[in-house]
Amino acid sequence: MIVVLGAGESGAGAAVLAKKEGFDVFVSDMSKIKEKYKKMLDDHGIEWEEGHHTEEKILNADEIIKSPGVPLNAPMILKCKEKGIGIISEIEFAGRYTDSKMVCITGSNGKTTTTSLIYHIFKSAGYDVGLAGNIGNSLALQVAESPHKYYVIELSSFQLDNMYGFRANMAILLNITRDHLDR
Repeated sequence: MIVVLGAGESGAGAAVLAKKEGFDVFVSDMSKIKEKYKKMLDDHGIEWEEGHHTEEKILNADEIIKSPGVPLNAPMILKCKEKGIGIISEIEFAGRYTDSKMVCITGSNGKTTTTSLIYHIFKSAGYDVGLAGNIGNSLALQVAESPHKYYVIELSSFQLDNMYGFRANMAILLNITRDHLDR
């Protein structure tokens, strides 16, 4: 079973892709889930909960997909690590199910502008391109429902957590300022 912790854009998208790939999926969010994501999960027959975590379900997961908004030191994440359950990001998970070319942009400042410009260049040149990551729809949702040959992906430092096997075809590191040295 795949458990997705956090039901925002990336969590809901990851859940849809996991369901499409044949996994049993459970989504849990400590906060209130936005109505559009509840509808998306319901429309795909994905079980979800909000406002709490059902520990016995989560700790029986084969793998956890952690949304970038869930802190690395959240109590449930620490329990999953203690139990030895693998924890990955939405981008890591989505990368397993596509052979599309990936252009990934990260850094402290200028990510959104640079990502948007590169996406615009690809789109204007007639390429089949998706915009993902911190802007656009989640990569996982696009891979599941509207795949593209190329993706231009803005990656925040939080989205880089729990990435292990994912490899960009082109990676751009814009800059690192003092306020990001702890990442």
